[in-house]
Amino acid sequence: MPLRTVWIFTGSANRPLAESICNHLEMPLGRCKISRFSDGELFAEIGENVRGVDVFVVQPTCSPVNDHLMELLIMIDALKRASAGSVTAVMPYYGYARQDRKVAPRTPITAKLVADLLTASGVSRVVAMDLHAGQIQAFFDVPFDHLYAMPVLVDALRPFVVDPPRTVMVSPDAGGVQRTRAFAKRLDIDLAIVDKRREKANVSEVMNIIGDVRGRTCILCDDMIDTAGTLCNAAKALKDAGAARVLACATHGVLSGPAVQRIEESPLEAVVITDSIPLPDKAHGSKRYVVVSVAKLLAETIKRIHQGDSVSSLFT
Repeated sequence: MPLRTVWIFTGSANRPLAESICNHLEMPLGRCKISRFSDGELFAEIGENVRGVDVFVVQPTCSPVNDHLMELLIMIDALKRASAGSVTAVMPYYGYARQDRKVAPRTPITAKLVADLLTASGVSRVVAMDLHAGQIQAFFDVPFDHLYAMPVLVDALRPFVVDPPRTVMVSPDAGGVQRTRAFAKRLDIDLAIVDKRREKANVSEVMNIIGDVRGRTCILCDDMIDTAGTLCNAAKALKDAGAARVLACATHGVLSGPAVQRIEESPLEAVVITDSIPLPDKAHGSKRYVVVSVAKLLAETIKRIHQGDSVSSLFT
């Protein structure tokens, strides 16, 4: 890949991931200085000549979401004003994705608001991974590439599938059945569903389990783990239903609030997540987390976009 026709930059959200992507592409990470004024305002200064260049900004909008989102918007603005040929926002984790529709009167649709902000900043293209709601792609008037961490997660889960007939993939709610079925198909194992009723945000109540889990290894599958309430309630329900072992996998390990403590106190033996979001400090040292990298997948995506090749063929 010619270095003078493409540059990769990153903010402060997940620098190790950006560096790993550059290692796979055998190119340096572009220099960018992020600083603050005394009142907290963010400032970005690009340290490379990007005139006419394809630029990729790797920046998941994880916690603190607002800071990282503003970093991304400011970097895009700086790059466009520096006459970059194109600017692609590579967002392994798309913040505000859970507010993708009005769930009550007088409430916002912030997933659309973020899309509008990115478009207004001058972004040419957006790349995201395992959106909480796939319809968010329709909020953009610029090209959008929706990636899936499934190939990476499936490879990481294979060592746990020692006896396929005695292993089952479990969706923690009805909304995740399609995703979980895709995992089950690729691992050639059965499917089960946890039926739950959510009373309010971040609080869930497990109702019953659809499928045979008694005496089997159960692998819960979700797109993200936030406060881990849903996941841990589902794990307990599976154990109560006679499951021999309970594990979990998810693309985005948000792990906010009491998540780490809940997982430590739950029946979960292992939690497989990607490095789309840095593992929180309080989770370091725990043997329950298996972190697999999506850097190679993102690097190949960047390479294909730059060269004008197909991205969707990565998943066929």
